[in-house]
Amino acid sequence: MHRATGARTVQAMIRDKSARKPAKAAPKKSKAKNEVKAKADKQPKAAARGIIAVAPPSFRRERALIKAGVWPVAGCDEAGRGPLAGPVVAAAVILDPNRIPRGIDDSKRLTAEQREKLFEKICATASVSVAFASPARIDRDNILRASLWALKRAVEALPEAPRHVFVDGRDQLNTTCECEAVIGGDGLVLSIAAASIIAKVTRDRLMCALAQDCPGYGFEQHKGYGVPGHLEALSRLGPSIHHRSFFAPVVAAREKHMPMREATIEHDLFSRLDLEVDVNLEVEANATSDRAESRG
Repeated sequence: MHRATGARTVQAMIRDKSARKPAKAAPKKSKAKNEVKAKADKQPKAAARGIIAVAPPSFRRERALIKAGVWPVAGCDEAGRGPLAGPVVAAAVILDPNRIPRGIDDSKRLTAEQREKLFEKICATASVSVAFASPARIDRDNILRASLWALKRAVEALPEAPRHVFVDGRDQLNTTCECEAVIGGDGLVLSIAAASIIAKVTRDRLMCALAQDCPGYGFEQHKGYGVPGHLEALSRLGPSIHHRSFFAPVVAAREKHMPMREATIEHDLFSRLDLEVDVNLEVEANATSDRAESRG
């Protein structure tokens, strides 16, 4: 009787031990999960969402040139290649190495409020110039050539001629100083980023002014870009004098409103300035040629 009871007791103990074995292993598995979760919690939320942190532009290239004795160093950029209306605005900036405003970045990464504040700070501490390429010049030369023309004019308009200029993109400028094209430069070179802010804010303000001259298109909202609201207004109202005549949606709207005759393209303020510059240059060239012939 006692043996049977002892046997049952031993069997019960074995069963109890075997039943408790998974319970001992369970905390280890739970601990591993907790460690993984703890590591995930320590990671930045941006990384957890798959967002890659982008480093802001630096003054490294400019500083290297300054150490080599090259100064002034400028950066230039433009705003408004893609819109259907308004000019291309180019800006050139020479930052003061001792008074660089904090927060300068590619204008596309900043909010409108941030750009406005940095615009004022850059203008107060740096040498700045701005140039425009009108819709008429864009129609005549194409958007790329008009943009490069405006960028060159912005560099030449700086209060102090730079010895080296960085330009955003793959195309160098035909300037008297050394020019270095940097692809994605507005996100890499601080001077270019500063110029991108100046160009963007200047153009945005200009498009708000043009909205008062040509109401109904919504220039103050979309700044001339081909958003659905702009395309609808363009189809309904037809092109204004501020639209780029040979951009496809503008061509379609003009054909809809003026199908039986050629469009008469009026010149806006910026195109008149362009024409005056071209005429003056032509007159100067002819005068120089005449003097050379008389001397000969």
